[in-house]
Amino acid sequence: MEDKKYAVLIYPEFSLQEITALTSCLSVWFGEKIDVIASEKKPYQSEEGFRIIPHRTVEEAEASDYACIILPGTINPLPALFDERLIDFLRSGRRADTLFAAISSAPILLAKAGLLDGRDFTAGFFMQMAKVCPFVDVSHFVHRPVVESGNVITGIGMFFREFAQQVLTRLGYDVGSSFMETSGQRYSEEDLTFYWTEEEYKEFLEEWKEYAGQASPAE
Repeated sequence: MEDKKYAVLIYPEFSLQEITALTSCLSVWFGEKIDVIASEKKPYQSEEGFRIIPHRTVEEAEASDYACIILPGTINPLPALFDERLIDFLRSGRRADTLFAAISSAPILLAKAGLLDGRDFTAGFFMQMAKVCPFVDVSHFVHRPVVESGNVITGIGMFFREFAQQVLTRLGYDVGSSFMETSGQRYSEEDLTFYWTEEEYKEFLEEWKEYAGQASPAE
């Protein structure tokens, strides 16, 4: 297989668990190197408490240089969502052949960068976020574990195995027919749709106001 470059984009409270099935296969099974990219050259703490120092910043990297950029979910997407350096980096890849693979809450970052325009997608963020994020086109939200549309693959966090398989297959790796095989359980649309409680939603709106300031959610 021809040499390809891969990257993981990180931000505050990113989830390692949601992407390590994919990244470990790339690195351990197939011997690929993965760049870690962030807005700043500083330690970022994951949801699990691990501190990761990126290899390079978004200013030092070019999205078009990578065959695939992986976006982990985050329990708190607001710091990344309002990080314009990070969003600009993603925007720069809109005309590239790069595959963007985003799981859990991360598809909202692709939406803000315009990478989901006209594309079907899935995500694990709470649906009320779409009410304050007009750049999220809910008409294209698909209630499935993993959705592939053009050069974008999105997934729900609990389906990290299926997400990894879809991305690896798209990239041309042979992972066999029983890759991390699951139980075969079927899920309803209701099972794959997530909502905060009213109190949680109010807390989110208050935090949104702190981050938004004078910025418009539609930016």
